[in-house]
Amino acid sequence: MANLETKYLGLTLKNPIIVSSSGLTSNVAKIKEAEEAGAGAVVLKSVFEEQINHEAGNLHEVGKDNAEAYDYLQSYVTANNLDNYLNLIKEAKSSVSIPVIASISCFSDKKWTDFAKHFEEAGADALELNIYILPDDRRKSGSDYEKIYLSIIKKVIKKTNIPVSIKLSYNFTNVINIVDKVKSLGAKGVVLFNRFYEPDIDIDKMEMTTSNVFSTESDLRFALRWAAIVSDQVKGIDIASSTGVHSAEGAIKMLLAGANAVQICSVLYNNGMGEIKSMLEGIESWMKQRGFDDLNGIRGLMSYKSIPDPSVYHRSQFMKYFSNFE
Repeated sequence: MANLETKYLGLTLKNPIIVSSSGLTSNVAKIKEAEEAGAGAVVLKSVFEEQINHEAGNLHEVGKDNAEAYDYLQSYVTANNLDNYLNLIKEAKSSVSIPVIASISCFSDKKWTDFAKHFEEAGADALELNIYILPDDRRKSGSDYEKIYLSIIKKVIKKTNIPVSIKLSYNFTNVINIVDKVKSLGAKGVVLFNRFYEPDIDIDKMEMTTSNVFSTESDLRFALRWAAIVSDQVKGIDIASSTGVHSAEGAIKMLLAGANAVQICSVLYNNGMGEIKSMLEGIESWMKQRGFDDLNGIRGLMSYKSIPDPSVYHRSQFMKYFSNFE
């Protein structure tokens, strides 16, 4: 029987399958179901700065004529959300034996950075920091936005002693450089990559809607490229690959590229928690057929520096490879 144990953020996971932050990890019953299905760890549904701000903003009419009352109500909304989340961490930790990773989704370096210490005190094994700032100010350069990201990361890491992983956007100009920078700030891992809300337009109803929120297996390619390159270029930081892992084959590809773990979500929404067992059996069967006893034997075998022609990970021009097709 193959040993599927892996290390991620200094934590020992019984296998590399992590249920990512979503509605699937929003309550203890679902978290227990994930553990029973075989998950190696869970990332709790995020505390969203945007959502808390929205809820607090809805109180503006109540307190618009009284700044003190408004500040009180805003603080109450924030504290209530935080208390609910801390209770989720505590209840999850007392109910399951797998690592429980807390998650913050934010876009500023205000009071949200203080949440990290509270999560640690509640018993979270690690923290996943999910940052996304829409670059919609033409006066700011890419480096200006990057500085905001790094400021948030630096402040959060200073607030806590538990390991912190950064869930990155694929929009950075130089992914390797940003991973190197977050590592220098003390981050223990990165998640490649985040999946964001994308707006759409319903041309019949003439109203805004959302595009498909679930990933597909083809989405795996982008994360695969960067897992392979980053794992070789930036040593000493763990990688969890996210987006597009829908099968044992997808998970194996990410591990071969150099990932320590994979995060799954869409496939579980589509097919149920039973997919975790299927993935684990598929990984183990593949390893057994090829004589691998543990994950250390396969991790990074197909990373950037491990293959005969690393340039395949650099190729980005389509036409030259399809020029022979009429």
